[in-house]
Amino acid sequence: MTSIVIPAHNEARVIGRLLDSLLADSREGETDGTVETDVHEPDIVVVCNGCTDDTARVAAERGPRVRVVEIPVPSKHTALRTGDDHARGFPRVYVDADVVLTDADVRALTAPLRDETSGALATAPARRIPLAACAWRVRAYYQVWQRLPAVREGLFGRGVIAVSKSGYERLAALPPLMADDLAASMAFAPEERLVVEAAGVVIQPPRTWVDLIKRRVRAAVSTAQVEQQQAGQQGAPRTSKADLKDLLRREPRLLAAVVVFVAAAVAARRRAEKAIRERDFGTWLRDESSRQN
Repeated sequence: MTSIVIPAHNEARVIGRLLDSLLADSREGETDGTVETDVHEPDIVVVCNGCTDDTARVAAERGPRVRVVEIPVPSKHTALRTGDDHARGFPRVYVDADVVLTDADVRALTAPLRDETSGALATAPARRIPLAACAWRVRAYYQVWQRLPAVREGLFGRGVIAVSKSGYERLAALPPLMADDLAASMAFAPEERLVVEAAGVVIQPPRTWVDLIKRRVRAAVSTAQVEQQQAGQQGAPRTSKADLKDLLRREPRLLAAVVVFVAAAVAARRRAEKAIRERDFGTWLRDESSRQN
């Protein structure tokens, strides 16, 4: 049985759309309308951590296929490990509460993990980022970001990672880190991780420039934490000048977008310097604009 662990901190506005999407493929019995028991139906555990809103109620309203666990500590790391304590099977899929994933996507993600010949210990879906409601500078930023080699190849920034039992053991050994998805991606060699193009996750981007910078500051600070924690090991994947030059050679029309991308990176780095210097790896700059309906 596949288990899905969803850590959720004050996600009442968005967790319903994720759970509805995961449950949409549930089959109904032909005679009495009850949900059939099927070992292929995933075991879903929502861990509400330090919530002060209706996240737990919204999740529980989705019925018996969703098990809700509440803990008082607002900690994603603690929520993930608590979810592991309650999860029933493997492969295991960790899903952020603010993305949208279907049951079909889950099946596509876990198929390589069930195939011992694939060599995959961890998988992640392709990103689907709807940009229509975003400010033009945000759209320009993501035009560049989505094309970068590290972004295309890494498991981070997708809000979803699936692991086999062996992959889980590697993740469970990681320390608490703000950039848990980056650390998870780095925990696997290229031949051990796989981006499954047949699976897609909808990630809501920030709608405003201010919220984009919040995300980029958080990314800069959390990347620095990962690198400090893993000193002497491989560095975190970064975008180089060569990457941007290669992109412009292939697509010169993106020049203005690259200028916006660099401006965002410089602004975020400057704002992140103080937190990095003071080793403030606990302040979570949350983007609320992406949680609008």
